[in-house]
Amino acid sequence: MGVTKTNLYSEEHNSQAELFKALGHPARLKIVNYLLRVNSCICGDIVSEVKLAQPTITRHLKVLKEADIIKGSIEGNQVCYCINSESFRVLKEIITIMAEEVSGIDGTCC
Repeated sequence: MGVTKTNLYSEEHNSQAELFKALGHPARLKIVNYLLRVNSCICGDIVSEVKLAQPTITRHLKVLKEADIIKGSIEGNQVCYCINSESFRVLKEIITIMAEEVSGIDGTCC
């Protein structure tokens, strides 16, 4: 979706799309799954877990943080990241609504 076309959609749809877009890469999904499993970590742990170069991990962390999927805090020269549970509450709500709507579709339309 081009940047100039986002104005055609509601602010709610655009923010929801940003959440899904940020999760739309396997490395970012692996980072999120790791953070869910350990509940917080430092950036070095993420590099060893995901097995990508530090600059690549940093770029993925930036995308996740900009989408508000993760939170980060600086402690000395380390940056600690954790899951933003509010974003996952929103994602769960979106998926639940879609799942409820699709349950009423019989699948014979195509």
